[in-house]
Amino acid sequence: MALSEELNKILKDVHWQMDVLQNIDVGLVVMNQDYKIEVWNSFMQNHSGKAPENVLGRNLFQVFPELPEQWFRHKAQAVFVLQNATFTTWEQRPYLFRFPHYRPITGTAEYMYQNSTIIPLADTKGVVDHICLIIYDVTDTAVNKLAQQQANKQLQNLSRTDHLTGLFNRGYWELRLIQEFKRFDRYEQPSSLIMLDIDHFKKINDKYGHTVGDEAIRGVSRAIKEQVRDLDIAGRYGGEEFGIILTNTNGDGACVFAERLRKTVEHLTVYADGHEVKFTISLGVAELNDQIHDHRNWIEKADHALYRSKEGGRNRCTMEL
Repeated sequence: MALSEELNKILKDVHWQMDVLQNIDVGLVVMNQDYKIEVWNSFMQNHSGKAPENVLGRNLFQVFPELPEQWFRHKAQAVFVLQNATFTTWEQRPYLFRFPHYRPITGTAEYMYQNSTIIPLADTKGVVDHICLIIYDVTDTAVNKLAQQQANKQLQNLSRTDHLTGLFNRGYWELRLIQEFKRFDRYEQPSSLIMLDIDHFKKINDKYGHTVGDEAIRGVSRAIKEQVRDLDIAGRYGGEEFGIILTNTNGDGACVFAERLRKTVEHLTVYADGHEVKFTISLGVAELNDQIHDHRNWIEKADHALYRSKEGGRNRCTMEL
């Protein structure tokens, strides 16, 4: 009688444990050393669409050929040998199993973000011949964090962007100018600075109004964006004046760029408030060299070249020698 009661208690305990394993809100997969699946709980069934009878006794990589087999074997082998658990977060690998997600709060997610843990399972002799893979659905956490990161990135962009032109504002542009000066000081790679402004801009404002003046500034900024490379650094220096840092570019190359930009603006027509307005720009170029002692001196050199363009009749580029 005592033996029967003990057996019933064991069976009840096993039933209770299996019930927990099946209904817990994480994925559980138990595998042997050949990666054959021996336990496949309801979470895995519901999210994969694969019933136990279709996966039990089969190799994990045959059931899910899209799994990163080499990576997973490397992680699992360490668990078998070292008998220590290993972990992976969604930030390291967004998911192990590409499961769809069903939560309306994370409707922007393309799939279920997952954390995963692999733990060793030892037999009665202490030999680890099985591992348990645990899959956690962390989609809510991941989506919220990604949204926060995106918001922070947008705020950062706003803090360094001029609202009228979309170019860098003066503060951030000057910071990049200082960095470029220091880079030259260390590596002596060529770099050139272009300072430019709109010719007779005050007359445009006085004759047509500030709305047209703003549109002229936007027109120049669009032309600059079309011409610069990803490595170049363009900013609004103030009012109708702009600065462009051409990295890895000598003075002659900068003059070619400046002349191309000058012609583009010369053929530009601004339409605003019923007006069609044409205008030109003047530009000054200064190639960075050992005689320029800091970034302010570099700006002064380019500004001096710009002043010479103005004196020479405007709508032209001058290089400071």
